[in-house]
Amino acid sequence: IFRNINIYDDEINLLQRRFTSPISKEGISFYKYYIMDTIRVEKDSCIHLTFVPQNSQDFGFTGHLYVLKDSTYAVKRCTMNLPKNTGVNFVNRMDIVQNYEQLANGNWVLKDDDMTVDLSLLKTIGSMQVQRIVKYSNYKFDPIEPRLFRFKGSVIKESDMLNKSDEYWAEVRQVPLTKTESSMDLFMNRIEQVPGFKYIIFGAKALIENFVETAGPKKKSKFDFGPINTVISNNYVDGWRIRVSGLTTANLNPHWFVSGYGAYGFKDHRWKYNGTLTYSFNKRDYVIWEFPKHYISATYSFDVMSPMDKFLYTDKDNIFLALKTTTVDQMSYMRDIMLNYELETHSGFSMKAMLRHREDEPTGALKYWRNNNSLDKMPLPNQNPIKDITTAEASVTLRYAPGESFVNSKQRRVPVTLDAPIFTLNHTIGVKGVLGGDYNFNRTEASFWKRLWLPSSWGKVDFSVKGGIEWNTVPFPLLLLPEANLSYITQRETFCLINNMEFLNDRFASLSISYDMNGKLFNRIPLLKKLKWREMFRFRALWGTLTDKNNPFISDNPDLFLFPMRDGKYTSFVMDPSIPYMEASVGIYNIFKLLHIEYVHRLTYRNNPDINKWGIRFMVLMVF
Repeated sequence: IFRNINIYDDEINLLQRRFTSPISKEGISFYKYYIMDTIRVEKDSCIHLTFVPQNSQDFGFTGHLYVLKDSTYAVKRCTMNLPKNTGVNFVNRMDIVQNYEQLANGNWVLKDDDMTVDLSLLKTIGSMQVQRIVKYSNYKFDPIEPRLFRFKGSVIKESDMLNKSDEYWAEVRQVPLTKTESSMDLFMNRIEQVPGFKYIIFGAKALIENFVETAGPKKKSKFDFGPINTVISNNYVDGWRIRVSGLTTANLNPHWFVSGYGAYGFKDHRWKYNGTLTYSFNKRDYVIWEFPKHYISATYSFDVMSPMDKFLYTDKDNIFLALKTTTVDQMSYMRDIMLNYELETHSGFSMKAMLRHREDEPTGALKYWRNNNSLDKMPLPNQNPIKDITTAEASVTLRYAPGESFVNSKQRRVPVTLDAPIFTLNHTIGVKGVLGGDYNFNRTEASFWKRLWLPSSWGKVDFSVKGGIEWNTVPFPLLLLPEANLSYITQRETFCLINNMEFLNDRFASLSISYDMNGKLFNRIPLLKKLKWREMFRFRALWGTLTDKNNPFISDNPDLFLFPMRDGKYTSFVMDPSIPYMEASVGIYNIFKLLHIEYVHRLTYRNNPDINKWGIRFMVLMVF
């Protein structure tokens, strides 16, 4: 919530939204201004201006500007608040007060930066007031040696910053705590003594965090059970499946971490499992993925997966993903041994390295049939499918995302600053004959992501391009698959209406454009604007090709596999390089402040068998 606000910027980044500044170049078209009076503010003669948005439900401020009555027109004081009818969720009121002063050298600088926010999740449970008071003093403009901040980001944090004594804070605090503020610890202790309160807190934390701690309220948990939403799930091979998962925390050891799960499928009657041992070079506060990551890990796992599971942003066993839009019966048992190394820096650069040995055993309706020279490219009468394939591979991923920051949860970390561009480059090499590897392959993939904010609260555009090449001759399990999402839960940048392994490519490029209008249209429709719904539009496209050396319909190379099939009919296809796959969608979100519903329409390749030409997708999305 609390971001540094500079009113001299055209756009103010606040509450994960962009607000038009009252003194921006777009301000004249966005705000109405009224000259109220000429008054004195701390001995300076100022013009008092009042400003309000043209439309009160747009993302803008109401407030007052006190501008010096001289040729500089410097801002002496600025007070801003959110209009009562604004479309911002969960914020009943927000007040921002900034005071400026002139230094001896003539520069105007920020002196006071105070913010008060009243937050309310539900009207029936009251609200919570959060206040931030910041005072600036002792400005220095001497040059700083670059080496002091090298590899440390733009802010240096003292290692003991969270362990200062009460006496220290009483001495350095410029604004003393009020009696109410200083008694908060006593208040919380009394609340915890209320009968049944600790059980309410326990249940609420488990629901929100998706994990169950193994310690009481006065103790620190050393092991957490979870994720809870993976305890029961369902897929074609497992049928109904139960799973128990957990991980150690930094309260047990701030450098060594253990995580894993055990699962059992009631249809195939087989156990699946995963175990990971991680050493973090940086001391952690609670979980391994706190920024900046710097760790090495070893993983051993055996589980059943569909080829599209790797594109999910959440755990594949999430019960909410169990319901699929199509039959996903082409799956594999995967036995993996992995070594991972990951390093993040404050500059935004990160690097991942991985070594993996994988045994891939097809199951369900998926069979690996070796390519032959038959005219119909079907399995021969006396031909047996291949039981499994083995790969030995190494990969390196380079990523650059300057200014990226996160909020940590017990399951993952969530990026909260999505304004910076994200560049990613990955290369994976597979070696035949090493550790039983069956194939040589080289795969290169690159991506670029950027969010663009439109002026005057017209919303934002998320733009993403990706591309990849498989350089070698490989069977279809090692080809490049489109990022398809087979569940009813929508997620960013994935295709909603592509079937499991529908397109197989060794060259591809994809485009994703998402436009969030932020309620700009609905806010101008008399009845709809009371609902505070917001509109969103998406477009996704995929260009792909399969070269002759990897196409079993053209080549008789026995190292290739016949394409996946079901009931004697192929379920995977070769794309026409001149015709991209395209789908478009229109969505409404902020329904009841948490629901996103989207209609998706398939624009091309509509004659492929067993496909959905349109669909409805949804997700739970809580935003300000």
